[in-house]
Amino acid sequence: MAPARFPPLRRALLALCCVPAISASGPNEAAFQVVDARGFPLQGAVVEVEKPGGGVAPAFPWRMAMAQKDQAFVPGTLIVPAGATVAFPNLDIVRHSIYSFSKPARFKIDLYGRDQTRTQRFAITGTVALGCNIHDQMRGYIRVVSSPYARQSDTNGYARIPGLGPGAYKVKVWHPRLRGADGEQVLAVTVSNDGAARLVVQAK
Repeated sequence: MAPARFPPLRRALLALCCVPAISASGPNEAAFQVVDARGFPLQGAVVEVEKPGGGVAPAFPWRMAMAQKDQAFVPGTLIVPAGATVAFPNLDIVRHSIYSFSKPARFKIDLYGRDQTRTQRFAITGTVALGCNIHDQMRGYIRVVSSPYARQSDTNGYARIPGLGPGAYKVKVWHPRLRGADGEQVLAVTVSNDGAARLVVQAK
């Protein structure tokens, strides 16, 4: 019997069907959901994963800058690597004076006005709480980390960190409402094959 002959288009479709499927959920990102003891998502938590061996570490995609806008620090929390120099542009019509009494970085920036920028270097890991000598309601945080695998949780409590596959990790979680020294809690967690992990923390 002569072999069956198919039109060129059909042959191409059959060839595609024989190609092995490639999973869309590769080891490119781990999604850590931060929840409190009652299971409610915690927004604004900084999740830092101890740097695993091997691979290329991702770089932070945001600017090393925290503005003063509408008499508030924007963003309210900024993650930076140890040794980073952070810019503090003043986008308000009023003057600001930034200070911190936190152990990782005690400093004071004198009054400066609109469209002016000052900078400060952060060499030591930890949390630097910021205030303004003129506007007491202003609060901000610089979270200085030693690992590039760090992100902040969104409204649903998810911190999505690229470059991490399934496996066991040591994770440090920080939030101003967390119980523990300096608002930090350290957890051991396993990222599942689908890239998900749940972090249960004790919040105030």
